Amino acid sequence: MPITVVRSLEKELILKTKDFLLTMQEFFIFSMRAFFTLPKIKRYWRDFLDQATICGTDSIPIVLVSAISIGSLLAIEVGNLLEEFGAKTMLGRSTSISVIRELGPLLMGLMLSARFGSRNGAELGAMKISEQIDALRAFGTDPVAKLVMPRLAAALIMFIPLTALSDFAGLQSAALLAEHYHRLDPGIFWNSVYPRLAPKDFVVGFLKAPVFAIIITLVSSYNGFIAKGGTAGVGRATIKGIVVSSGLVLIANFYVSKIVLENM
Repeated sequence: MPITVVRSLEKELILKTKDFLLTMQEFFIFSMRAFFTLPKIKRYWRDFLDQATICGTDSIPIVLVSAISIGSLLAIEVGNLLEEFGAKTMLGRSTSISVIRELGPLLMGLMLSARFGSRNGAELGAMKISEQIDALRAFGTDPVAKLVMPRLAAALIMFIPLTALSDFAGLQSAALLAEHYHRLDPGIFWNSVYPRLAPKDFVVGFLKAPVFAIIITLVSSYNGFIAKGGTAGVGRATIKGIVVSSGLVLIANFYVSKIVLENM
């Protein structure tokens, strides 16, 4: 390979590395500002309630659809597998662990990354392009406290009940499928669930909710704040926010499970 090509590739790699490190630095500062403004929530109480409705109440249908779908699918597939070994009575135990530890919070996180995260990126990106964020600064208002902090606080609070709802809907759909598809008595299903669930199962599942809330809110909001290039730039910022936050949700899901299960 010619020396000029090698030098060009090295230069490009160095520039991309610098851009990445600069972006990580800016994102860290942005995140710290969002956390430090949380004590100002009383000042922006109305904004907090609006965001709680958006990421909480309005997100219930999509969370229910995803939870019911995965619960039903687990009941059918796991039940068929257990039936081959004559262990159909363990369907409740197998399904409950999968839903409560992993699939309930994970699907909730991915659905809200697409719904709540995309809304954040598009709304804040449009405000950035139309210079509304600059106008807030001109009038002495901190745009992070006004626009990001209420979203972060709302997500931190609302993601936990949404996770509980996702778990409940997934288990109920699995119980119905177990009864009507596998002809398994509901009492047998639930008796294999309750006595065998350990505290760590709930800790793993519900600890993921605030972690996902932080990732989705900050990543999507940051991409909206740095949007540029007109309406096309808003689209790029929104898509980037969804992709990055969804990937980080998957990574965080693994590490939260690993850390908690190894230490409990």
